[in-house]
Amino acid sequence: MTATTEEHAALRIASGSKPFVEPLRLGERLKQIRLANQWTLEDVSQRTGLARSTLSKIENDQVSPTFSVVQKLTTGLNIDLPQLLTPPKRERYTMGRRDLTRKGKGQLHPTPTYEHELLGHQLAQKRMIPFKTIVRARSFDEYQQWVRHDGEEFLMVLHGDIMLHTEFYAPLVLAEGDSIYFDSDMGHALVSTSHSDAVVLSVCTRGDVA
Repeated sequence: MTATTEEHAALRIASGSKPFVEPLRLGERLKQIRLANQWTLEDVSQRTGLARSTLSKIENDQVSPTFSVVQKLTTGLNIDLPQLLTPPKRERYTMGRRDLTRKGKGQLHPTPTYEHELLGHQLAQKRMIPFKTIVRARSFDEYQQWVRHDGEEFLMVLHGDIMLHTEFYAPLVLAEGDSIYFDSDMGHALVSTSHSDAVVLSVCTRGDVA
C-alpha cells in the first residue's frame, strides 16, 4: 500500500533537516571559552605561551592548530581535550510563541476513516504536529492504502479501544490510556474496536505527513 491522498492533504507540512554530524569548529570554540572567562588574547597568550597572532589566526580559522598547539591550549587554559573539541553552543533566541486551542475549536479534517482535529494549527513552522482523531474505521479493509508520513509519531488512546495495524508487525490492541511511539514512515492504520468510535491523541514530528 502507499500513502492515502486524504491523509496527505490533511496534515502536509514542510519538512526540515540538519547535518547528522556537526563540523568541528575549534577556532570558534576557543574564542567562546576565552570570552566566557573574560580573557583577552594577551591573557591566553601568557597562559599558553602561544603568540597573540597565532591565537587570532586559530580563532578566525586561518590556521589549523597542530597537536602540540592543542596540548598547549588545554594545559594553559586548564581544560581537557573534549572541552576544546565540543562544538560551540549557538545562542538561542526564544520568540515566546504559544497557540491556545479551546475544546472543540481545532481545525477539522474529516476523511472516510478518520476525523482529525488539528491542535495549535495557527502556529506556523512547528516542529511537532499535535492532533486529536476520532477513528471512524471499523475494518482494515476500509483503507485503500497505508497511512505513512516522514518522521515519528506518539499516539495515546483517550477513549475507547483501537487495533493498530502496521506494515512490519502483527496488529496490536490498544485500550484507553495505552500509548505507543513508532516510526511513522512505516505504513500504519487505526481501527476502532470499541462500541463507540475511539478517540486518540497523536503528536507527529515535523515532516511531510501522509
